[in-house]
Amino acid sequence: MAPPPASSPSPAPPPHLTAPAARQLRYRDSGVDIDAGNALARRIAKLARATRRDGVLGGIGGFGALFEVPLARYKNPVLVSAADGAGTKLMLARGGDIGIDLVAMCVNDIIACGAEPLYFLDYFACGALDPARAERVIAGIARGCELAGCALAGGETAEMPGMYAPGDYDLAGFAVGIADKEKLLSPQRVRAGDIILGLASSGPHANGFSLIRKVLEQSGASLSEELPGTRGTLGDALLAPTRIYVKAMLRLFAEVEVSAVAHITGGGLPENPPRVLPPGAVAEIDRASWQMPEVFGWLQRQGNIEDAEMLRAFNCGVGMLAVVPQRDAARAAAILEEAGETVFALGRIAAARDASQPPRVEWV
Repeated sequence: MAPPPASSPSPAPPPHLTAPAARQLRYRDSGVDIDAGNALARRIAKLARATRRDGVLGGIGGFGALFEVPLARYKNPVLVSAADGAGTKLMLARGGDIGIDLVAMCVNDIIACGAEPLYFLDYFACGALDPARAERVIAGIARGCELAGCALAGGETAEMPGMYAPGDYDLAGFAVGIADKEKLLSPQRVRAGDIILGLASSGPHANGFSLIRKVLEQSGASLSEELPGTRGTLGDALLAPTRIYVKAMLRLFAEVEVSAVAHITGGGLPENPPRVLPPGAVAEIDRASWQMPEVFGWLQRQGNIEDAEMLRAFNCGVGMLAVVPQRDAARAAAILEEAGETVFALGRIAAARDASQPPRVEWV
């Protein structure tokens, strides 16, 4: 008879059962402060209440933002949405004005479709939450919503240690608007002979800041130094919050059959107008029809930037275009000026010889 098999040695217990007791960890030890986040949420709720408008249901703190669509005001309602950020302007931003930029970049896109912004949501991400700074930024977001007439209906604050360097943060925004399907702006509404009106920008808005930072580095200039030819500093001019055109444009829509609207963002005047024009359309823009603000002249001189590159990288003083029938151009300009805008008669829409050509801008 064979001898009984030798018994196998007992397996060693898992290391975590035999190691000395580790220090008791809390979420805060990883860099996330839940209490600070909750305190910030309570402050945000107060800011959001100042932006309430008809349609908002509930408040900040739920799992989703609730908004009752005003169907009775529309025959065939269409929701229009936009998402954007504030770009590398964040790296130079001061105070809460960057929150206005965030809202502006979204709601100006919505108004360019012919829609009215209804509500806005923000996303604030950082490595370690600084409640005072976050509150300043979100107060700027609330102010932007007031300027646009939309509600700050919700958002998210994310604290992610290790993802961001100390002091860094990021912003994203999302807006929803509404329009009657028949009133949505489309390239098919544009006709040869239509007049192009430009609305003045407040500065570079939130575009081109990677190049702006390069110019600052090359020139050695400080944001606190005086901008020649002005009464303010370089920082005042470069960091002025993006102009929100919503209320002025809604007044225009109510009184004039607008053909098209273009928000002048990245790509500038050469690349944004063609986005709203039909094939075969040419936007003839007179480069002498407006004066480029001094801040852009400073950037061009200090960066030795060619004219064509300036026009592609920056709005160069024109933040939005409205294309209107020639018969309504004078009235449209008056409406916009009464709403507080500075308006330039930039040019007109012409027809290319080949109607199948992609739309384009020509300087005249």
